[in-house]
Amino acid sequence: MTTHFINNQRVAGSSGDTIAVLDPSDGQTFAHIARGNAEDIRRAAVAARAAADGGAWSRLAPLERGRLLHKLSEAILAHHDELWQLEMRDCGKPVKQAKADATAVARYFEYYAGACDKLHGETIPYTPGYAVMTFYEPHGVTGHIIPWNYPMQIFGRSVGGALAAGNACVVKPAEDACLSLLRIAELAAEVGFPEGALNIVTGYGHEAGQALADAAGLDHISFTGSARVGTIIAQSAAKRHVPVTLELGGKSPQIVFADANLDEAVPVIVNAIIQNAGQTCSAGSRLLVEASVYERVLAAVGERIRALKVGPAAMDLDVGPLIRANQLDRVNGFLASVSESGARVVAQGSIVVNAPAAGFFAKPTLIADVSVDAPLACDEVFGPVLAAMPFKDEADAVRIANATEYGLVAGVWTENGGRGLRMARAVKSGQVFINNYGAGGGVELPFGGVKSSGYGREKGFEALYGFSVMKTVVVKHG
Repeated sequence: MTTHFINNQRVAGSSGDTIAVLDPSDGQTFAHIARGNAEDIRRAAVAARAAADGGAWSRLAPLERGRLLHKLSEAILAHHDELWQLEMRDCGKPVKQAKADATAVARYFEYYAGACDKLHGETIPYTPGYAVMTFYEPHGVTGHIIPWNYPMQIFGRSVGGALAAGNACVVKPAEDACLSLLRIAELAAEVGFPEGALNIVTGYGHEAGQALADAAGLDHISFTGSARVGTIIAQSAAKRHVPVTLELGGKSPQIVFADANLDEAVPVIVNAIIQNAGQTCSAGSRLLVEASVYERVLAAVGERIRALKVGPAAMDLDVGPLIRANQLDRVNGFLASVSESGARVVAQGSIVVNAPAAGFFAKPTLIADVSVDAPLACDEVFGPVLAAMPFKDEADAVRIANATEYGLVAGVWTENGGRGLRMARAVKSGQVFINNYGAGGGVELPFGGVKSSGYGREKGFEALYGFSVMKTVVVKHG
């Protein structure tokens, strides 16, 4: 797959250079992708512009766009096995997670297929003799920088919404994980998407990704990734007054009160930190527990953590590998700092004995007594590491929950309905789950953050407003 996908066909990279694709389960190269550059991005942007400005894609009625998106959803389901297997090997996801992601991307396109003809404007009462109407129109060409942790899901929520609003798209997936997206683009062409509607350029972030952010032919950029890179993307776009949607990670708290139903809470809390080996922006990576039940909750969570097994993706265990060696080094670096900080390791899972030595495996770890201002409590580890700390009361819980630069997702566990709603209003977060935790929630639920977690919303119908522009038309009729 050493090609890009532009104008509905495989296209060789302009430089001829390639990037090796590693299997995280054994560290071995199993494929190569094209190493895209500014020229490749330019070609993709030109193709998208032709589709958006008078081309076949721009001439489709919303109903017809919706039918194409629905056909793509059906094609994804028809190729479900092929796609999840690509995702499993490319990302190191256990089988059940890879299958869930392949199902989810189909659901995104199904959802947005039904939304295409429902993006309505309105009429506005105004001065007598005038009629005022508003319309939602596509930006034109949208750029999408997709991360490696959930390629298919984030492609679905970002590109699905942009296509539904009528935009033509240029996509730059992460160099670590893009094989499934190239195949989905092929499926889009096969079901009838016009040339230029969906284009994919692979390559490194500092080359192809930066070129996409700088590209003169783009009207909107969607980026999911780190806060540091998000700042660079926003600065590049600001030079051309191009709007951006940024989802930049989180340090999401699970807040457990003494009256919580622990039988329900504990399994969800553990799953929220080990899903995708903790490589999830909305991972519940901080565990805040009311002091009176702190040790009890630690014991219950620790028992489940110790039972977890880590190994190659194909073994379909509790936890698969991290994406690459430097991500493993990052997680191990956080763990190495525990003893120096005064915190304590409560429990760890185990790596199966037959796991390849060159695989990127990290043990799920529960760490207690983490200081509120410690790196483990403030920085995004992006691995299966859960930092626990006690709180005294509601006010203290809010203080600790809001003590990081992030604000993406939060979970509140309490049987007191008033307290749950008070906490939901007080915690600074884009999403709050009470007595559940959706790790980003369903397709229908608007998703995005506050503070350094970014701005703008994807998922749900709300995404269509971000991927379109409101136009006001004023008619003087006498």
